[in-house]
Amino acid sequence: QVQLVESGGGLVQPGGSLRLSCAASGSISSINVMGWYRRAPGKQRELVASISGGGSTDYSGPVKGRFTISRDNAKNTVYLHMNSLKPDDTAVYYCNVVGDTVIAGMVEGFDYWGQGTQVTVSS
Repeated sequence: QVQLVESGGGLVQPGGSLRLSCAASGSISSINVMGWYRRAPGKQRELVASISGGGSTDYSGPVKGRFTISRDNAKNTVYLHMNSLKPDDTAVYYCNVVGDTVIAGMVEGFDYWGQGTQVTVSS
């Protein structure tokens, strides 16, 4: 019903920058919250940043001041701009989109995840 396509991951040196994007498509009535999560080897999945429909943002402690989340509602896309990257930022990053879809004329909530994109910070 809803598809998410992530892009922008890759290899970057410490101190470098990278921008991730996640575009949603399909039978979307509205999008409420969009966010980015990450999972590093041997660690639990953690919230990196989120942004509400009203533009309110939230960041995890390790990325505050370095990462910026934004959204383009016209494109149903959420971005994560990452600055001053550290080796500890190395992880698979997942996009999450929560909203409403229409199925058989009925409005239903959805909670979809992107396929994940690898971010590796290394010299």
